[in-house]
Parts: sequence; C-alpha cells; structure tokens
Amino acid sequence: MKRAAAAAISLMTGLAMLTGCSRAEVEETIQPLVADAIEESDSEAEAVKEEDESPLIPEIDTDIKIHAGSRIAVVSKCVKGEYWKMVKKGMEDAVKEINKAYGYKKDDQITMTFEGPDNEEDVETQINTIDAVIAENPDVLCISASDMDSCEAQLEAAKENGIPVIAFDSNVAEKKLVKAYRGTDNVQVGKMAAYQLGSALGKMGKVAVFSAQQKTKSIQDRVEGFMNNIGKYGDIEVVETIYSDQVDDMEASMKEVLEKYPTLDGVFCTNAEITEMYLNLEKSDEHDAPALVGVDATTKQQEAIRNGEEIGCVSQQPYAMGYQTIWAAVETTAPKKSVVIEKNVLSNPAWIDADCLDDPDYSGYLYTE
Repeated sequence: MKRAAAAAISLMTGLAMLTGCSRAEVEETIQPLVADAIEESDSEAEAVKEEDESPLIPEIDTDIKIHAGSRIAVVSKCVKGEYWKMVKKGMEDAVKEINKAYGYKKDDQITMTFEGPDNEEDVETQINTIDAVIAENPDVLCISASDMDSCEAQLEAAKENGIPVIAFDSNVAEKKLVKAYRGTDNVQVGKMAAYQLGSALGKMGKVAVFSAQQKTKSIQDRVEGFMNNIGKYGDIEVVETIYSDQVDDMEASMKEVLEKYPTLDGVFCTNAEITEMYLNLEKSDEHDAPALVGVDATTKQQEAIRNGEEIGCVSQQPYAMGYQTIWAAVETTAPKKSVVIEKNVLSNPAWIDADCLDDPDYSGYLYTE
C-alpha cells in the first residue's frame, strides 16, 4: 500500500473513532474526496522517498558539538523478548552511525551499555542495576522504568552527579528529573484498541482487560485510553480488569475470568507478554473464543492474527524508539544552550491486522525473533 493510501486509511479510522461511526460509513462519505489527493500525493511521495525513507529516525546533525568518548548507560525495563531486542538494535545502530558521521574512532567513539532484568516486573533488580550504573558515573543514563515511582532516589542521585537522564518506553512520575522522553503515545494505544474491539463486537458485549503491571506508566496510559473510550462504541461493559502485579498467578487469574464469564465477548491484553500468555491458555470449546486485541506485533501474535486467533494488535516502533533515545542522549553532551532538546517525542502506534502483515509500509511495526 502506498503511503498516501495508508494516510487516507489512518484518517478514515481516526474519523470513525471520533464520530462513533463505522469505518465503512466514513469511507463511503469521504472516499471520493481523498481519491484525487491520493493520486497527487503518491507522485510527490515517490520524489522524496529516497531522502525521507524513515522519518522516525532522527537526522544526525554533525553541527551539534557532542562530547567525544561519551559513555551512555542504558537500563532497560527488560532485556529479553523481541520488543526489547529491537529497541537495543535501534540503539546500537544509532551509536554506530553517530560514530561514523562524526568520524569518531578508538577513544573518541561513543559507547553504550545495555542492562536490565529478564522480567519486566523485577523492579528490585532494575533499581540495583541503576545504582551500580550511577556509581560508574556514565555521561548519560537512559532508563525505561518498570515502576514509575520507585527510582526517584536514583534519579536524584544522577542529578546530583551531573548525569542527564533520558527516559524511553515508559516514563517516571517525577518528569522534572529527566531531560527528555522518547516513547509511544500509549493513551492512543488504548484508544485504538477500544475502537477496534468495539467495532468487532458490533457495539455491544462484555469484555475483560488483562494487563501488565499497574505501576508502569505506559501500561497506565494504555488502560486509561481503553477505559475512557470503549463505551463510545456501544453498550460494552468492562467486567474485569486484572493487573499482573496485583495477583499471585496471572495465568490462573485469566482462567478464572474466562470461567466466570463463559460467554465473554472480547479481551484486551496490554502488552506482548500478557497477550502471548493469553494465547497460550487452554480455552473451552463450548463457546466461541472472545475477540482478542493485543499489543506489540511479535512473531507469535503475527501467527495468531494470520490464523484468526487474534483480530489484530496495536503495535509500536521499538527500533525507532531506541534510535531516538540514543540521539537525544548524545545531544545532552553538547555545551549547554547550544542545542534545544525536545522534551517529549511520542510516536504513533499502528493497528496491525491480517491486511498489514505483508505490507512493507508496516514493517517497522512487525517484530522478529
């Protein structure tokens, strides 16, 4: 699908979300109006394609006098899984391309370390890692906070030691302690999920939200976006909201909900881990399975979408997020007031269904092993 057509579809989806109409109704009304614009903008897009292939990747501006030999310490919410591997790959590529653009070699090269727990809910390990990293006095600290409130003391310590902090993926409560944030518009993730699930249910039904940890800001935003919007699409009731850090056994809790509501119509899972856990559950064959909307287009979810187990998922661009984070980090090493660093850069999520899986325009949203 060409970019202009993709933009038109995004516009129609947005209008449908705002008006409560189906996308088919919106398409019927505005499709004649956008047809000419699509044709005109397609040729324009082809002309700039080579120089603007990936607008989410920031341009490396060598006029900015960054500090040679800077050490960037990244403490991630997690280091395992396709999503985090793509974040890390974006960061690694950014480091390589920055060194190449500036001609940095040997001791002048920008370097990066990437650490964190194996489990997103292991807050203690992440805090201990941040403590150890700050003790090594890096030039910049980048963090994705598992618990938005738990690392305030560490951020204060970084500030006292003159270490700027870039947050990515999931922000902290005390935003004044971070120089910038690079992530997804997670409220929009929830809104998209609400629209797609509401539309799939025919504007009525009972749904459940199975969520990752409540103490993570990105998850709070997704749930907020979903809960504040699902009611716009008809008589839809959210009968249960379960957070993985509020129960002893998330898998058992999901099973209990399915048993309690044997005719449940829909499920929203707020991240890749919870979505895959739900897909792995043994479900009753007595009734049709609830319509499932997940988050993050992992390999497993792509397979589930192809075979009809999942109607689709809302996905992010982790590679671009990683790249953006590193560029923001190196910008902080430039002399004060010589560069203006944008405080918050939020990337738009995308809806991934069977029509998108083989479309190259969505490749940045599809994760690989």
